[in-house]
Amino acid sequence: MKKPTLIDVARIADVSAITVSRTLRDPERVSESTRIKVQAAVEELGYVPDSAASTLASKRSTVIGMLVPSFSNNVFSQVLAGAYDAIEGTKYSIQIGNTRYSALKEEEMVRRFLTMKPAGMIVAGVDQTEMTRKLLKATDCPVVQVMDIADDPIDSIVGFSNFQAAAEATYYMIQEGFRRIAFVGTRMDPRTQMRMAGYRSMMEKSGLYDPALQITTQIKSSVEIGRHLLGDILSTVPDCDAVFCNNDDVAVGIAFECERRNIRIPQDMGICGFNDLGTTSQMNPAVTSVHTPRVEIGKVAAQIVIDANAKIETRSEKIYDLGFELKKRASTNLRGAAFRSR
Repeated sequence: MKKPTLIDVARIADVSAITVSRTLRDPERVSESTRIKVQAAVEELGYVPDSAASTLASKRSTVIGMLVPSFSNNVFSQVLAGAYDAIEGTKYSIQIGNTRYSALKEEEMVRRFLTMKPAGMIVAGVDQTEMTRKLLKATDCPVVQVMDIADDPIDSIVGFSNFQAAAEATYYMIQEGFRRIAFVGTRMDPRTQMRMAGYRSMMEKSGLYDPALQITTQIKSSVEIGRHLLGDILSTVPDCDAVFCNNDDVAVGIAFECERRNIRIPQDMGICGFNDLGTTSQMNPAVTSVHTPRVEIGKVAAQIVIDANAKIETRSEKIYDLGFELKKRASTNLRGAAFRSR
């Protein structure tokens, strides 16, 4: 059976071949009635556009490359969800790569993705290798870094200040009356290191910093590791009265272990998580966490790529700071707990 061609689609749709080509490449540029006729003809014939030919005909494909450090991490699954929301109804598709928290793996994947002439590249964080930065700076497609903020982005960057978020959370806990606040960090990727730096900065400003209060591991975060780390904290600094965790999984694990050991929250141990993924608000007592706009970050990043390809200048600046919000809950409400116990 002969493979249907673009000319066959044009004949069925009763439009020119140029109109079919334009509809398939840039559906936003044609009328709705034309899109409907062309799409109906495509479906009737089972026509599949030649993506390689389309890429050759233009400088870029319609594929947005998106590199994330983990598929299982809920933070990045929500960033991906936001990006997919942005491309809904457009000609763009997303191809995902998992760098597994390896800068060298990311460099390898960037080389591979750039051979596809992507419409844009979305990459996580600011810790790219020097070669990766060179590759991305030299490409002719828009590049968006996500989940962080930096003064010198490769192109555009969308996120929030991990440093400032951690500093604000630590300051709040100090204001509540906690003094021996531990920082608990897992995996120790660059975003976690920035959170630890923000914590340390605020503890030093308050005259409360003690290096023994920094408990870190290269093991990936989980509820289970959170439970184990509380034991490490109490054996190292038994007078610890609060923990600031690099993410919610660890915070929930510590809360469970406090319950098992009959440690009262927040009277004996305050707990603050990071990212506010949903579980923390459902705990009893509910756990304080830093809420980060993950879905919105994905949406904005993908929209930047779409607008750049459409030559739409939505904003002149390259740094998109979407901020964060500290969700204050019972697990750190020490002053309130003290008032209730009177």
